[in-house]
Amino acid sequence: MAKTTNKGITLKTLNKGNVWDIQENDIFRLWEAASKNIDLKDNMKRYIDIVRTAFDMEEVKVDKPEVIKKYEERGFKVGQLMVDENEGKKWAIKKRPILRITDLTYENIHHISAAKLIEVLDRNFGGGWESISQSIQDIIQSGFDISTTTLPKDRLHKKGGMYEKKVKDGFEVLEVPKGTWVEAIFAKEKPVAEKARVPFDPDEEQSLRDPEDDDSPLADAEDTFADVDDEDEYDEDRLTEESYRTTFDDEDAENLSLDDVVEGDASEMEEF
Repeated sequence: MAKTTNKGITLKTLNKGNVWDIQENDIFRLWEAASKNIDLKDNMKRYIDIVRTAFDMEEVKVDKPEVIKKYEERGFKVGQLMVDENEGKKWAIKKRPILRITDLTYENIHHISAAKLIEVLDRNFGGGWESISQSIQDIIQSGFDISTTTLPKDRLHKKGGMYEKKVKDGFEVLEVPKGTWVEAIFAKEKPVAEKARVPFDPDEEQSLRDPEDDDSPLADAEDTFADVDDEDEYDEDRLTEESYRTTFDDEDAENLSLDDVVEGDASEMEEF
């Protein structure tokens, strides 16, 4: 289930993020609606590049029923797109599936559900969360709250434990077997935050940006950031603590029993 809808999207407002909200038939509909717009021809390459980020597109060079049928058997929708001011051409279009973790991008991560993410992770897993490259982890965590824990099989589903609490809180979970232990990976969609820009008076906005103006808010902000950078020291203990394989939310940490803490430490020791 997508997190957003295609309401209000036009070819002019189409971008590499919201293109994941629409389907093949929408492409033909949007193109038809914009076909009489003089800007369509001049921006054709840009529109096609945007569509290609989420769809496979192939020009149908042989317009015969048997050729069209083969495209449709492969899951393509075939229709006409106006590619210049004189004529339209037939194109075969198919939404690109998200099957592997390498298919995940910053553009599409906000357009899949937690259940879909778990499905993708399950299809690619073997070594657990830490087996995923840092770049893919960053993409996933830009759209989802992720936490993990590793416990013995018979302790993972303990009544009142982390697993039960996370599921009640709406998290989807993937269990990755590790011998007699199991790593549980919890995922929950983050709300998509919309940033509203507050309009400024042009003169006032310029003063905010003027680095020569010592009284401007920007100048004060830069001094503040400089002070923070000077005082910010490398904290080796904090880095070591945050590098643990098992992650907990603050609320979960407060409710952990001594047994859970011992089990978490045992997991770390076993891996070494």
